[in-house]
Amino acid sequence: MFDVFKNRLELTGTLTTVTALRISQGRSLEPIGSDLPVVKDALGQPLIPGSSFKGALRSRLESFLRGVTPALANDPSQLVSRDFTERVKELKESHKDDDAALSAELEKITDAASKVFGAPWQASKFQVRDLTVKPDTWFGQYHERDGVSIDRDTETAADGRLYDFQVVPAGVQFEFKAIFENADTVTIQNPDTGQDEEIGYWELGLLMVGLQQFKMQQIPLGGGCSRGLGVVELEIDKVVWVDPEGDPTALLTYMQHLATGDLSDYERVDEFFEGLKTDWTSALVSYIPWESQNLTTTAVEA
Repeated sequence: MFDVFKNRLELTGTLTTVTALRISQGRSLEPIGSDLPVVKDALGQPLIPGSSFKGALRSRLESFLRGVTPALANDPSQLVSRDFTERVKELKESHKDDDAALSAELEKITDAASKVFGAPWQASKFQVRDLTVKPDTWFGQYHERDGVSIDRDTETAADGRLYDFQVVPAGVQFEFKAIFENADTVTIQNPDTGQDEEIGYWELGLLMVGLQQFKMQQIPLGGGCSRGLGVVELEIDKVVWVDPEGDPTALLTYMQHLATGDLSDYERVDEFFEGLKTDWTSALVSYIPWESQNLTTTAVEA
């Protein structure tokens, strides 16, 4: 999947906390301080793990996909189940001398969400760095809040269950950097004409849907979301899109730009990027019904 360079999308932006944010590192063992401190970097500044952002994004997109067809986003436990593991093992054994055939067979059993975010047998195409705080928005102070566990039988505070926890205050900004590599097109048969037609980069369309949810403050991060914590807003500031389309000369030109560090020729302004998003989401809308039918047919045959 990654042995040949196909294309690359780089996104840079800012994630802002709209309400207080709590991504806990677990219960503290320190004799003093907060019972539940937030995740921090080596300098004691707030940090949003890339895995937290990616996990929230994947969870939201999987819920959308399951709303169309459950098989488009398998339950995580199914991906590591004994039956699934044995099936992958058998495929690897039967195609151990043919990587191309193995990849094709694994592709058939990989759900749409895993094609984007990865599975135990397949690396993720989407990479998110840890989100570090922008120093000019961080004043060096966390907020401390109190919490209490409620006894559901008596509907009163449980004995000894008073605790406090840290939160990152609203208005703090974090640097967002993400990369998507080797988005694929798909060739399907048009049910009306019977002719083969190529669907564009549907994976990027799915990604755009998710990132737009962050822009609209629809995907919370961390704990305490039901109490209003974790509302964030993502603003994409810079987009670099490289797609040689199989042209060696175009790829060599890109490599030259990489060597000089000047990628301005590949930066996409708002109008152009909006056009790309429209194309990618249109590809997604075309792909999902076909893949839903394909997965249903495969399940029946299995």
